[in-house]
Amino acid sequence: MTFQFTLTSRRIIGLLGALNIVLVVALLFSAVGPALAKGGTPPDPVPPSVGTDVPLSYFGPMPSEVQKELVGPVKLLRAGDFDQAAGTVTLPLYRGQMKDGRAVWYILTDTDDRANADALGLNFSGKLSYAAVDGGARVARLQKDNSLTFESGTVDFSPVRELVPGDAPTPFPPKTAKPGSVGDKDYTPIVRIENSGNHIYNAPVVAFGVEAKDITFCDGNVDYGRVHDRVVKICPGANGGGTVTLKTTPIFSFAKPAFYISTDASDPVPATLDEGTLAPALANIKVGSDDSAFSAIERLFVTVNGPVGKDNPQRQGLFSALTDKTDKGTPAPPLHVIGGIPTVSLDYSPLWDLNLGEWTKEAIDKGYRSRVIDEFQYLELVQQGSITGPGGKKFGSTGIIVNCPIIFRAR
Repeated sequence: MTFQFTLTSRRIIGLLGALNIVLVVALLFSAVGPALAKGGTPPDPVPPSVGTDVPLSYFGPMPSEVQKELVGPVKLLRAGDFDQAAGTVTLPLYRGQMKDGRAVWYILTDTDDRANADALGLNFSGKLSYAAVDGGARVARLQKDNSLTFESGTVDFSPVRELVPGDAPTPFPPKTAKPGSVGDKDYTPIVRIENSGNHIYNAPVVAFGVEAKDITFCDGNVDYGRVHDRVVKICPGANGGGTVTLKTTPIFSFAKPAFYISTDASDPVPATLDEGTLAPALANIKVGSDDSAFSAIERLFVTVNGPVGKDNPQRQGLFSALTDKTDKGTPAPPLHVIGGIPTVSLDYSPLWDLNLGEWTKEAIDKGYRSRVIDEFQYLELVQQGSITGPGGKKFGSTGIIVNCPIIFRAR
């Protein structure tokens, strides 16, 4: 395990004291909390007709249907078909190749090409332009048949994912964390198309070195020795004509519940925890600079020792994810906090700089520990000393990058 802790600076904005925010959050999310505590998805918004004599038909659409920045659900990755009840997203499946002809099956989620983002329904991320430095992005060339030929970067999907929590009462860090897919030293999901505008795309690989017949699992029953561990179904077709369905995970951005897919990480521990691919070359991208000029990343706030308990509406963090189970018997999602996502902020990037926080014993003893769902709420708790880096170290970047494209904003 290669978690490292260094201090990163950013202005701390706190319009309300952290404890006041916690109280407001508890009130606003009293209905959402139980669903997420059990590993479910946020429920649909409560009908505005509740408590009135006016029929529901009187009311208009959710504000987000008129202006996506306003309150209400928003489909962010429009290229995909998001199923909130199932917690999955179905995306076009693309086929490319290495120079030697080996097949590369991948998806597209984000790009720094705004026009093509709009045209293809991808997330726009201007920050991706700054990922192509010192091996942070690999190179591809567009062919006449519209396929991509990749110069480098392979992925082995044959390993079996293995995760063994640490002994109680501290299940994190895990005793064993072996990801189910491992890229070589040159693999990164970030791709620069050198002969077509030099635009950058987020193109995570979901299968490698196999033909369509080897990964045709249109009805499920997927062989994870051949495909990404988040794949639920995969149905190859002509380039861009097939589909792949992947599991999503709930998360919070500025008090708004959202969903993402975690596809890759630069470190084996988060890659294993998130059922992703170990992508060593992501480590070439600079971390710790957040929203400064030419930064490719945004911040991800991961709590080690948040509240636990399957039915606890305040449940959050790695201890919970490693010990609590959903009603379906699957690991409960950790419910992390992230910075800006599309429609909420201007600084979205799918490349998240992992900041690892731990509630102090003093804060726990005083009853401060609760679910945190807003970046500035989190930073306020850091500033006042209730959350530190693990073991009381300074809070900041671990040096780890995770690739988590945003799919859907639920509020």
